[in-house]
Amino acid sequence: MTLREDADRIVRASIRAVQPEAAVQRALEGFSCAGRIVLAAIGKAAWPMADAAWRAMGDKICAGIVVTKYHHSRGPIGPLRIFEAGHPLPDENSVRAAREVLRRTEGRTERDCVLFLVSGGGSALFESPLLPLAELEDVTQQLLACGADIVEINTIRKRLSAVKGGRFAMHCAPASVFSVILSDIIGDPLDMIASGPAYPDGSTCRQAQAIAEKYRLRLSDAARACLAQETPKTLPNVTSHVTGSVRALCAAAEQEARELGYSCVLLTDCLCCEAREAGRFLSAVARTHAGTDRPLAFLAGGETVVHLTGHGRGGRNQELALAAAEGLAGLPRAAVFSFGSDGTDGPTDAAGGYVDQDSLAALRTAGTDPGEALRQNDAYPALASIGGLIMTGPTGTNVNDLAVVLLGR
Repeated sequence: MTLREDADRIVRASIRAVQPEAAVQRALEGFSCAGRIVLAAIGKAAWPMADAAWRAMGDKICAGIVVTKYHHSRGPIGPLRIFEAGHPLPDENSVRAAREVLRRTEGRTERDCVLFLVSGGGSALFESPLLPLAELEDVTQQLLACGADIVEINTIRKRLSAVKGGRFAMHCAPASVFSVILSDIIGDPLDMIASGPAYPDGSTCRQAQAIAEKYRLRLSDAARACLAQETPKTLPNVTSHVTGSVRALCAAAEQEARELGYSCVLLTDCLCCEAREAGRFLSAVARTHAGTDRPLAFLAGGETVVHLTGHGRGGRNQELALAAAEGLAGLPRAAVFSFGSDGTDGPTDAAGGYVDQDSLAALRTAGTDPGEALRQNDAYPALASIGGLIMTGPTGTNVNDLAVVLLGR
């Protein structure tokens, strides 16, 4: 098999292993409610999580709303209402969906329960802004462009929303909230996943203001006033269960690589840096171990960031792969690939990118300067020109990203 075929098998196997359905059903084994149950599912994995909950509980659910990214719904789920909305920027459908969730969960009694299914992407998909939507979109775009990490981004977003930072759970009180959470953030900080709608907020106003200053965000007086309002620090009506994380993604990839004959090294499951720097580092790992007499695989799970310097198309995983191409040139059999477990990388239809020892020459033959493509954040067309895009379609899960170095015999 070729390195690309091995890469594709590792991608498929690891994504299969972190599908949320079975994990949701296990989490619900400990759930009971004396009154009425309202289901609310938000995020890129909202549809399969809601489907699993409906299969497990059926008519015990008196009402339900599912909010997911465009093209991530797989069809009707019983009587549940399904919304598709904007990501990574919130849009009018994000607001409409949140309005329906708030309507369905208001006025509940202490006997009632909100079954809250949360996955990554919920920050954009589930939104009740405290500012005009256009202004919120602008602030979000600034955060995405400046190289802020997801914790910094969500620290700001919590304070600009009526449903983030624990405020949704406060709205549901006195009803209890039972959260089942699919983690897409390193370390599983429950107050940051989807901006923590139903978890006490561990961040402070001072931290939010420092982030705004650090990245020189352009904020209105109204936005600055929101940053000065503290979020809930205790929520006695909430119970939370984490059902999956990047560690499971790494473990599944390692198992598949071993079955393919690779000796594996897990470099980290906490990767957090600039995407292009991660790509250069992984190509350096490949150069150090090139010429091995046994196949090797080095794995790095986590989530990199991109600092926008151009106006091209791409995503963090594509940038990581493209940045590795130069360092792999001339090695005997070496590849670097990186992908998002949700099947989408940035605002593109690719999950990520793949390069090997021949990619730099192929890019130049295609008339592409990799350095300029990186400066323009234009990794998508560069990789597309050499067959280097990883395409999975929406996967139904979302547990961070995985980058892998493969060294063949």
